[in-house]
Amino acid sequence: MAVIVIIGWIGYAMLGLPWFDALYQTIITITTVGFSEVDIDLTNTTSYRLFTLFLVVTGVGSVLYTISVFVDTLIEGTINDAFRRRRMTKAIAEMTGHTIICGWGQVGHAVADFCRRHQTDVVVIDRDPNASESDVPIIIGDATDDDVLRAAGLERARTMILALDSDADNLFVCLSARALRKDLFIVARTSDQKNQPKFFQAGASRVINPHEIGGSRMAALALQPNVAEFIDEILHDEQHDVSVQEFVITEDSSMVGQRLVELSQKTGKRSLIIAIRKTDNLYHTNPAPQTEMERGDVLIALGSDDELNALRRQI
Repeated sequence: MAVIVIIGWIGYAMLGLPWFDALYQTIITITTVGFSEVDIDLTNTTSYRLFTLFLVVTGVGSVLYTISVFVDTLIEGTINDAFRRRRMTKAIAEMTGHTIICGWGQVGHAVADFCRRHQTDVVVIDRDPNASESDVPIIIGDATDDDVLRAAGLERARTMILALDSDADNLFVCLSARALRKDLFIVARTSDQKNQPKFFQAGASRVINPHEIGGSRMAALALQPNVAEFIDEILHDEQHDVSVQEFVITEDSSMVGQRLVELSQKTGKRSLIIAIRKTDNLYHTNPAPQTEMERGDVLIALGSDDELNALRRQI
């Protein structure tokens, strides 16, 4: 479009029009306004008329093409966005046992990356419309709204992560989510350790202070770097075929009443039970082989993917 204007401007100037009059004549010709052509004898010459015909054809065609591209882009973007939202809504409706992340900041991104590395479906809730550009299913809305929580599949979710910027918002969402789901596992972020009791009273299952964890992590690297790096590799590095997972002994599990040594014999694998969390909520580390498994026990196991999968099938 700018090229056509420059061509018309220079062309009329070469035909004898003053520079400003040449620009004026170019604009009214391209836009088909036709408002008072410049009063000069050149307008009656054949050269002037031929150039004006050329400018009308090319200029108007360029304007129409520009408008059509703009409208097409606008309509296509709207349609694509509608289809994307529809696909996202359908995908969320089919999810079960997924994780809901409230807040799409740095913490929310880190949580989503970890969940996806462990093949866990994720739904994000955030107020920022720009967050919808992510490839993660995102619901644009206020997490303090119960309807927004239901749209994220709260009734079918396994876990909720509260990673909003404000402790007050996280606390409110925690109250709402606990009222809607008594059995939901809720992990809440707090920026002030003093607020931790309030979160537990509101129904949070766990409360995390990222600043405290970051400080502890830095101290561990300073004092025991090898231990800290080993734990990091086990928990976060996918290059190693070793990980730590937890297994719950359910009421209908065949391992209720059995001993750990029998579990190892049945799997035929070398997975290591490094701890058991009993119903008293205490962790019993390095349990003896003769330890009897009870309903509700949580086994913390270390091993390769094959070893842990065999353990899961047996339990």
